[in-house]
Amino acid sequence: MSAESLENARAIFQTAKIAFENGQYREAVENLETASALVARNSRLGGEIELWLVTAYEASGRTEEAIALCKQLQRHPYSETSTQARRLVYILQAPKLQRPAEWMTQIPDLGALSDNESKIRLTIKPRNSSEQKKPAEPEFIDLSQVNTKDNRFIWLALIVISFILSYLVWLSTNGAG
Repeated sequence: MSAESLENARAIFQTAKIAFENGQYREAVENLETASALVARNSRLGGEIELWLVTAYEASGRTEEAIALCKQLQRHPYSETSTQARRLVYILQAPKLQRPAEWMTQIPDLGALSDNESKIRLTIKPRNSSEQKKPAEPEFIDLSQVNTKDNRFIWLALIVISFILSYLVWLSTNGAG
């Protein structure tokens, strides 16, 4: 393998990672497959590229291919790659949990809207002052419902303030004389 093909593989690998992180999984898979073909599969870089390829396969809905590649990577000569592959196989083969529909939020498909519908719509404000909303009135609190038993701090603060004021008055009368 030449140094030029190794650098080319690294560049394609970086492009694939960026595509994956931007949610472009099909493009990421294509670039990772290309980068994987340019390096030795049993090298450290080859293992790293193929681990990313496993993740890209899973993200693009190709779970069976991801599991098959991951099982191959379990026998990789680089120990970190084989360890990560074992962990990934465990995760990929785990049963899928069903979530109740009320836990999910449906995001509308905005791509289906026509050009006119996707533009911002303006609302018309009423000109008539009687149609405008009145400001909300402040809510009054019934003071008989307020718990005042835990307000010992207020009494302590009042006592401290009175001592300070007494001391200042005493200083002003004794210090001036």
